[in-house]
Amino acid sequence: MIPTEPIGSIPRPQALIEAMAELAAGRITQGEMNKLYDSALRETISRLEATGSPVISDGEQTKPSFVTYPIHGLGNLASDGMAIPFDDGHQRQLPRLTSGPFRYKTFADQYLQEAQKHAHVPVKQAVISASALSLLYPQGGIEGYSRDAFIADLLSQAESDIRRCLTRGAHNVQIDFTEGRLSVKLDPSKGVLKSFVQLNNQVLNRFTPEERTKIGVHTCPGGDKDSTHSADIDYSDLLPDLFALNVGRFYLQLASEKDRVKVLKLIKQFAKPHQKIFVGVTDPINPKVETPEQVRDRVLEAAEYIPKTQLGTTDDCGFSPFADDTSTARETAFEKIRARVAGTRMASEKLGL
Repeated sequence: MIPTEPIGSIPRPQALIEAMAELAAGRITQGEMNKLYDSALRETISRLEATGSPVISDGEQTKPSFVTYPIHGLGNLASDGMAIPFDDGHQRQLPRLTSGPFRYKTFADQYLQEAQKHAHVPVKQAVISASALSLLYPQGGIEGYSRDAFIADLLSQAESDIRRCLTRGAHNVQIDFTEGRLSVKLDPSKGVLKSFVQLNNQVLNRFTPEERTKIGVHTCPGGDKDSTHSADIDYSDLLPDLFALNVGRFYLQLASEKDRVKVLKLIKQFAKPHQKIFVGVTDPINPKVETPEQVRDRVLEAAEYIPKTQLGTTDDCGFSPFADDTSTARETAFEKIRARVAGTRMASEKLGL
């Protein structure tokens, strides 16, 4: 059948979210927290497998967020980094690097290893892009630690993050690049976007062509607390540069687009024959659960523009990229995934696969 995969995050159980706050306040021990993490991970994997999904993730149950997992707990960070505004008025703030050298505290293969202990199907692993982490370096610089030195360290750490996951046996590695569309909003000249693509390609070019077939990029207009940060930016301002990324897989938000056909025509124009295109067929921000028939029709629509051999399906975005986001019910996420799997299967049969 047409391949189908999740993006990554699943809303955490409420008890887990509350325990994270208790741990931060020093009211429970790390050992107690680890037991809750393990319980949430086991349940999440079991429920993802029950949807029939042929590939799963760990639901990012133990990540603080999709972007900060490598640096959570580092001692050389301040809290006053770049702020990312969302359309509903709330914002997420990145930390700011205060000194060098830049090193990851946590690599994503640690999450992968724990998930593989419990999974009975292949597990994919999401990692954060080098371009997103480049925003940690302050515009004013750091005394004794140049931006060039920081970038050299960043490239090395980002490469290791991906390579360790491949070595650990990840089904594939997905680079989260949600800042791509946002960069166009912040810089309509697209100079920042092009610099982001160039930076990420410096990481990707360290891998062989065969390895890059198992590396993909995810893009969306952000998704947090039922709001986005860049949905008002036209996809035509992103996709030509996005497809310059040297990867074999693209995971593209599409279900929530107002004009899906326009986007599909762009994909047909810019995607390369060797690239797999996973189109979003469920919208995590919309609380209404798609029916398998709706998913089927979206897949069939995409198949009019993307060759069947290149087509895959996914969710538009993670359901809870930040650990404290409770805007989407946990049950809703599993129901949407179940619809995605069933609808993709129906479309596959309709297409004679």
